[in-house]
Amino acid sequence: MYKTLLRPIFFAFDPEKIHHFTFSLVKTTSKIPGVSALFRSLYIIEDKRLERDLFGLKFKNPVGLAAGFDKNAVLYNELANFGFGFIEIGTVTPKGQAGNPKKRLFRLKDDKGIINRMGFNNEGLEAAISQLKKNKRKLVIGGNIGKNTATKPEDYTKDYLECFKALHPYVDYFVLNVSCPNVGSHAKLNDKDYLEELIEAVKVENNAFEIQKPILLKIAPDLNDGQLDEIIDLVKDTNLDGVIASNTSTDRSDLKASKDRLVTIGNGGLSGQPIKEKSTRVIKYLADKSKKAFPIIGVGGIHSAEDALDKLNAGADLLQIYTGFIYEGPSLIKRINKAILKKQ
Repeated sequence: MYKTLLRPIFFAFDPEKIHHFTFSLVKTTSKIPGVSALFRSLYIIEDKRLERDLFGLKFKNPVGLAAGFDKNAVLYNELANFGFGFIEIGTVTPKGQAGNPKKRLFRLKDDKGIINRMGFNNEGLEAAISQLKKNKRKLVIGGNIGKNTATKPEDYTKDYLECFKALHPYVDYFVLNVSCPNVGSHAKLNDKDYLEELIEAVKVENNAFEIQKPILLKIAPDLNDGQLDEIIDLVKDTNLDGVIASNTSTDRSDLKASKDRLVTIGNGGLSGQPIKEKSTRVIKYLADKSKKAFPIIGVGGIHSAEDALDKLNAGADLLQIYTGFIYEGPSLIKRINKAILKKQ
């Protein structure tokens, strides 16, 4: 029904406008008596064999929703009815910000991809916390945090710490988003020395709480082997809890979209099917080279159960979808979980 009826209608409109419309649609319909129960009956698989214990947390199943979809934590309770095992909100920055100028979100229909240069648009910490206080504890919630675009390089760490301290009581794990290509002054966030400084500062803050929360690092899919070796060393040296592989890509090679179309779109991070192999390679390299020294959440180009199994076989412990959710619909989560059960 989604791919034959709803998707053609949704794809006839501007991607960002339809994103907000579908949020309102899901929010409104979920308030109708019986609708949430209907969604749960259609999409959720309850099976102990799907449960995963990682970072001291219990995930109902290994399929999560990546950050960027529910930036302001306004829909996670309703999205839980579609069968996700966990949802990552954000990226959240200390202050609300508009992000980059519109138009900034583009579909590559022939490639089953999306290019975005949203620029960490979100309503800020206080708005996110207000929504997270409504958590019905249906599943694990991750907090993806970043810096404000206007923040000076010497204050980057301050931004991350502000988000970390404020969100700590309300999320189950944290992701340091240092690999998004759509924010200003990006170079420093890729510097290994700075990352060590940032991670250590966040860990000190974490230890000040009675209960510590897992801290993960989200990395780009465009890293070469040498850079991935640095990530492995970084995780080992800082004792990070895990890695999310991967974020969006700046690579535009081998796309079906015309060069003119890509020039018209301009800069942005590419997600979806075009980065499937790239992200799987990163997962496999990290898993093999580190001898599975740390957990990996695999994300990038998962549009089918087979894509998901490829990520797991490469070394991912959990999965996240985003673009695949938009192209394939909520039934994708159930198909992945059924395939995982069939494999066991």
